[in-house]
Amino acid sequence: MANKISDETIEYVGILAKLELSGEEKEKAKADMEKMLDYIDTLNELDTEGIEPMSHVFPIHNVFREDVVTNGDGSKDTLANAPLKKDQSFKVPKTIG
Repeated sequence: MANKISDETIEYVGILAKLELSGEEKEKAKADMEKMLDYIDTLNELDTEGIEPMSHVFPIHNVFREDVVTNGDGSKDTLANAPLKKDQSFKVPKTIG
């Protein structure tokens, strides 16, 4: 294993991510990336023969339902007590000169 990340690679990743990293931060990022790649190598060693690919650990079911209006928007009741109405809206006095 022991993946190595070059200085050029970490510099390029920093440019892509629009990060300004100090020398210490670059070294820490390199070490973290090397650990990630080593872990991926470990996972690649697992025997996954006969295992179905999945996107989630737990089964996910669609929870959407049909969007059906059952009680309306109440606009007629809302406008019932309005002192002035126009085209299904409240009519108010002009306030700007």
